[in-house]
Amino acid sequence: MPLSIAFQGERGAFSEEAARKLLGDSIAAVPCRTFEDVFAAVKSGRVRGALLPIENSLAGSVVRNYELMADEQLTIRGEVFLQISHNLIAHKGVRLEDIRHVHSHPVALAQCQKFIAERKLEAIASYDTAGAVKDLMSGSARDAGAIAGKMAAEIYGGEIVAAEIEDHRENYTRFLLLSKPEDAIAAEGRGAPLKTSLLFRTPNKAGSLFRALAAFALRDVSMSKIESRPIVGRPWEYSFYVDISGDTNDPNIARAIDHLREMCEFVRILGCYPSGAP
Repeated sequence: MPLSIAFQGERGAFSEEAARKLLGDSIAAVPCRTFEDVFAAVKSGRVRGALLPIENSLAGSVVRNYELMADEQLTIRGEVFLQISHNLIAHKGVRLEDIRHVHSHPVALAQCQKFIAERKLEAIASYDTAGAVKDLMSGSARDAGAIAGKMAAEIYGGEIVAAEIEDHRENYTRFLLLSKPEDAIAAEGRGAPLKTSLLFRTPNKAGSLFRALAAFALRDVSMSKIESRPIVGRPWEYSFYVDISGDTNDPNIARAIDHLREMCEFVRILGCYPSGAP
């Protein structure tokens, strides 16, 4: 039975492309309308895992997924980086000069601002890049296009009118593979250096975050990411997410985490998994 993986968006979304890059083409890709639906699909057992964007090199963090990771108690099993290449897609035979309106996710529209402005196109927001192509191809409009990846054009029978229209080529999204704690899905990247993601909460006292991060600095543990999110019901107090290089079975890493626990109200290991590379 193929490995079932949920993702947000329609078939052909960048998340599906990333899932196939990480886990292979034999997976059963299960599209979901929202990020909340993706987590619910895993928790209910409808799918084995989820592939979710967590940060983009231009747009920054996907904060809702940080919040859901804290609430939903899933474990990170792997990561993959996907270069995002946007294309203008339309019905076959439509010329670029015929297009007056362009549909896509707001982030995709923002990442193609120069192209849209130069051609004086009307930008219309959609909930998903691939979904915009699906909706476009279900109609007959000859003056509209959609911005999405190549896979969406292939799935829905669209034609790429203009390729690589993003403002910046160095555009990458990092995706995380998650599953239930008891379901250890194996991601690609065996033999790759391991990365550990943590969630912790410090006391609301001067110097608390500095002392917490010192647990890693004193042991020369490399930290590649820190993200803060507000604590609901405690205004101006924050939880922190960090990514560090290393294996939780490494005595040096284990001591750093033990030291962190001594200084924090709460520490949770979100996952220890093979690191990806852009």
